[in-house]
Amino acid sequence: MTTSLERHTGRRPRAVDAVMGLGLFGCAALGASINIPGGDQPQQTWPADLLAGISCLAVVKGRTHPRTVVALVTACTVTTGALGYLLTPLLLAPLMIALYWVAVGANPKTTRVIGPVVMAMVVITAVLDKPTTELLMLRTVGPVLWLVLPLVGGSRARLRHAYTESVQARAAHAERTREEEARLRVAEERMRIARELHDVVAHHMAVANAQAGTAAHLAVTHPEQSQKILAELTGTTSSALLELRATVGVLRHAGGPDSDPLQPSPGLDRLPELISACESAGLEVIVTTVGDARPLSPGVDLTAYRIIQEALTNATKHASDRVAHVELTYSDSRLLITVTNDGTASTPTVPGGGFGLMGMRERAHSVGGDLHAGPRPQGGFEVTTALPLHPQAPEEHEATP
Repeated sequence: MTTSLERHTGRRPRAVDAVMGLGLFGCAALGASINIPGGDQPQQTWPADLLAGISCLAVVKGRTHPRTVVALVTACTVTTGALGYLLTPLLLAPLMIALYWVAVGANPKTTRVIGPVVMAMVVITAVLDKPTTELLMLRTVGPVLWLVLPLVGGSRARLRHAYTESVQARAAHAERTREEEARLRVAEERMRIARELHDVVAHHMAVANAQAGTAAHLAVTHPEQSQKILAELTGTTSSALLELRATVGVLRHAGGPDSDPLQPSPGLDRLPELISACESAGLEVIVTTVGDARPLSPGVDLTAYRIIQEALTNATKHASDRVAHVELTYSDSRLLITVTNDGTASTPTVPGGGFGLMGMRERAHSVGGDLHAGPRPQGGFEVTTALPLHPQAPEEHEATP
C-alpha cells in the first residue's frame, strides 16, 4: 500500500486520490455487508455506507489536510462501531489511509499523539458497545494491529522522503561547491599569470626604457658609452623575450614526451644578472648579506627574486639619487629582505599601491610571508619582506606567533 502511494505521489495526485476514495468506499461497503459468524451485525447497511462515503470523501483531502481528515474519519469510524458494526479491516480502510497521511505529513510528535488516541477511541467504542467476551480479540486487538500498520508505513515513507531530500540537497551543495571551487581556481590562476607577466614585462621594459633614455642623452657627447648602453639594451630585450617565452611556455606545456623542456624558474642565483641590468640603466645597487646563506625552496626562491626585481624596477623609475640598497638577512627559519633607496621621490602613495606592490604582497602571502612597502620618513622608499625558508599555508603563518 505504501509503495503504491509513494509511486503515484507526484503523478496526478487528484486523480489518484479520487480513485483511491472510490476503492476505499467499495471496501467499506463490502465490510458492512459481510456478516461474520458469531457477530451481531445490523441488518441494514445504509448507515455504515453513509458514514463510509463521508470518510472516503474526506480521505481525498488527506494529502493536504491530514489532521482534519483523521479527526473526521475517526468520528465516522467510531460512530460505525457504536452502531454495532464489527470494525474489520475493510471498514477500517478509510481510517488506515487517514492515519497514513498523518504519519507522512505531520511531525513525529504529532503522529505519536494521534495514533494512540485514535486506537484508544476505536477499542473503547468496541468494548462499550458489546462488553461481552464474544469476538473480544477481534474487536480490540484486531483494530489496534491494523491501525499500527499505516502509522509504521507512513513514518518510513516520511523518513525515506527526508533522506532523499537530504541526499539531493547534499548533491546540489556539492555541485555548487565544485563550481565555486573551479571559479576560484580559475581566478587564482589568472591572478598568478597576470602577476608573473607583470613582473617579467614591467621590469625589463623599465630597464630598457632607462637604458634607451640614457643612450639618447649620451649619443652626442659620449658616443662610445652610448654604444655600450645600446649593446646592453639588446641584452635586456633578449632577456625579456626569453623570460616571456618561458612564462608562456609554462602555460602551454602539455607534459608530453615531445614537449620542449621548461626553463627553470629564476631565483636568487640570478641576482647578479638583475643587478647588472639595473646598473646598465643607471641605478647603482648595493647588496649586503647578513648571516650565512641558507637553501630556499623553489617557491620561496622565486618569490624572493620577484620581490627584489619589482622593488628595483620601482627604484629605477622613481629613485632620484639612482642608488638602491638590498639587504638579505638569513636566520634559522626566515629570510628578511629589505630594498631601500634614499632619493627624495617615491612611488605614488595610492591606497594599496599599484599592481606591482599588490603583486609583491600576494607573492609574499602565498608562501606564508609578510611584506610592507611605503615611503621612508627620511625620504625615499622601502620594501621589507619576511619569508620562511620553506613555504607554509597562510593559515599556518597566521597561527605562528
